[in-house]
Amino acid sequence: MIKFLDLQKINAQYKEELKQAFSRVLDSGWYIMGTELKQFEANFAAYCGVDHAIGVANGLDALILIIRAYKEMGIFHDGDEILVPSNTYIASILAISANNLIPVLVEPNLETYNIDPLLVESKITSKTKAILPVHLYGQLCDMPGIIAIANKYNLKVIEDCAQAHGAILNNKKAGSWGNASGFSFYPGKNLGALGDAGAITTNDQDLVVCIRALLNYGSHVKYQNLYKGINSRLDELQAALLDVKLNNLDAETEIKRKIANRYIKEIVNPKIILPNVVNAMAHVWHLFVIRTENREALQNYLTNNGVQTVIHYPIPPHHQEAYKEWNSLRFPISELIHNTVISLPLNSLILSTEVDKIIRLLNEY
Repeated sequence: MIKFLDLQKINAQYKEELKQAFSRVLDSGWYIMGTELKQFEANFAAYCGVDHAIGVANGLDALILIIRAYKEMGIFHDGDEILVPSNTYIASILAISANNLIPVLVEPNLETYNIDPLLVESKITSKTKAILPVHLYGQLCDMPGIIAIANKYNLKVIEDCAQAHGAILNNKKAGSWGNASGFSFYPGKNLGALGDAGAITTNDQDLVVCIRALLNYGSHVKYQNLYKGINSRLDELQAALLDVKLNNLDAETEIKRKIANRYIKEIVNPKIILPNVVNAMAHVWHLFVIRTENREALQNYLTNNGVQTVIHYPIPPHHQEAYKEWNSLRFPISELIHNTVISLPLNSLILSTEVDKIIRLLNEY
């Protein structure tokens, strides 16, 4: 079976470096908010091309904390609206709801699967305070278009970069376009921890000060609490491990781009709809997502022939029980995407013979 993703194999290639990092943290006796975190934050900020990176517990917390900080700063208020793509992973939406703001769903562009700037403007109301673009599957949204709309209406832009570490357009990387950005380092991400982890990037010093308190029980000084905060600290061990993997991120991405190019050039079955790449460097191929009319038949065919696939994502947010108030709404583009997408194996260690097999099977389907 060709696995969709083999994390053991991927992390094994850095085993000695990861062990050294683990030993360094173990021997230090300091496991929370220490030098490893500071080093990773500095390196990740430099990588993204921003002034600040803040390590947090996970990607959802990253988005929650950004929105919460804007509330504490008096910029957002309960009942305000944030525009978010209707086909995103639900975490993008949960972060808005968790802060008592209202998610307003905007349909994506069917070619890129990213939020459509042409539809964003029609959703703006007097309550709209921000746009939350999600760089889905690893491809940057049309950020120049989104920034132009945000500037026109004086809106904040909060990037969801959970799937787009290192994606770059016009010399600006994911995480440097918006006012603030949230990253996930879930193990399966392009930059994956060996556990849960996340980060926030921004150039806004005032936002940084507020978030650093919020993620630490609302405190800058121990036992003195400015806010009703949470505990969302990135620990020393995950920071050290992530720093090892950050050094190899671009090399892994280049391998993924080459494999993706093979898929795009060599899969020629008209039953298969391939991804539309707007700009090669703006896509880091977190996922290689194809579409087909009878997804279940294709998935069964590939499984029976030794290829594991995954669906990202089977149920659109407006059909989830958690948002049953939306269940009667129609988002036809999102529904089409969710009903037809299937993700192929794509990682830096997949063998060329395995890629050959996947291409052959798809062309014979």
